Amino acid sequence: MSKTYGVNDIFYSLQGEGVRAGTPNVFVRFSGCDMACDLLGGPKSPGGWRCDTEFVSHIPMTADAILERVAAIGGECHWVIFTGGEPALQLDVPLVSMLHAAGYNLAIETNGGTNIDTLGLDWVCVSPKMAEHAIRQRMAHEVKYVRNYGQGIPKTVVEAAHHVISPAFDGEQVPTRTLAWCIALCRDNPPWRLSVQLHKIWQVR
Repeated sequence: MSKTYGVNDIFYSLQGEGVRAGTPNVFVRFSGCDMACDLLGGPKSPGGWRCDTEFVSHIPMTADAILERVAAIGGECHWVIFTGGEPALQLDVPLVSMLHAAGYNLAIETNGGTNIDTLGLDWVCVSPKMAEHAIRQRMAHEVKYVRNYGQGIPKTVVEAAHHVISPAFDGEQVPTRTLAWCIALCRDNPPWRLSVQLHKIWQVR
């Protein structure tokens, strides 16, 4: 029997945040996460914001079925972003190899709790949701931290070319005070740069 992956959704949209914002991508959203981000900090939450992504429901899909769906909806787009939940809990070499062989560039948005160096991905964005000592993926193209009002610049253990601060949203809006705080953080702490969740402003997925 072929291996199946728990897939919450596969959809085509624009990347709404980070260094690659504005680019078209097929998003493969895996179910499941090892964190439970909420306003209060705890063993599975950094505190300061509440996760607004539904990644519990899913259907089982084989690698062949994932590739077929990606090709059907992506058209001429050759970038796939693995997201979640926490995609590193399921993503593996066979799926990566199949999509690479089909001509796709592959990116991931991960919390960094699992080392994925052996997967050979084309773009790695680590967005930590845990204490720095618990981060296992310490090399990335981009490291991105969500920050609410009053939270400072992190002393990250992730070595990355790009350092990003993302203001925490409240529903579909970023509070004015939080945005102003994050603007000041980036202004006063180069090379950190600001990235707002533009897909919420654009009202796209």
